[in-house]
Amino acid sequence: MAVKVYIVYYSMYGHVEKLAEEIKKGAASVEGVEAILWQVPETLPEEVLGKMSAPPKSDVPVITPSELAEADGFVFGFPTRFGMMAAQFKAFLDATGGLWRTQQLAGKPAGIFFSTGSQGGGQETTALTAITQLVHHGMIFVPIGYTFGAGMFEMGEVKGGSPYGAGTYAGDGSRQPSKLELEQAFHQGKYTATITKKLKGVH
Repeated sequence: MAVKVYIVYYSMYGHVEKLAEEIKKGAASVEGVEAILWQVPETLPEEVLGKMSAPPKSDVPVITPSELAEADGFVFGFPTRFGMMAAQFKAFLDATGGLWRTQQLAGKPAGIFFSTGSQGGGQETTALTAITQLVHHGMIFVPIGYTFGAGMFEMGEVKGGSPYGAGTYAGDGSRQPSKLELEQAFHQGKYTATITKKLKGVH
């Protein structure tokens, strides 16, 4: 039976979604792993999204809190809002009280990835503050550390991401994830899926 890794994300302008797609590819590259993309519900009305020039949402299915219980591992992604996860993702996690009461997510591994507008915009604080959500569910935080190798030490180009997880810089919205950022996302998916398999006892 396949080990299920859910890549669950919120993306307003598509930057996080691009990382999510690469994370899925990385997770799916691990034998015996089924990687599935999900997005969390939007909380803003269409009128407001229009004023923010947000593009239409993709056709990736929207997840409900109860569906989280079906996964063996997770990679959660979101843009930063003032150094913390976007409210849309927080609202989704706030709706997981039923899973918390029954401890259905306890012991499951979870990684985190993110997008910020600038280099000092919260690439690490977003991950740090998101860990509290995992802790209360008893989940196991899986950072990538420096397993990405030389890519972690790149100084010749602007690169998002950190030992906490893959990341990108959106700038004014026109900058798209770079080749190196996408490679780090692929690595995170593969790495998290491998850890999930080990914890599940599948060899």
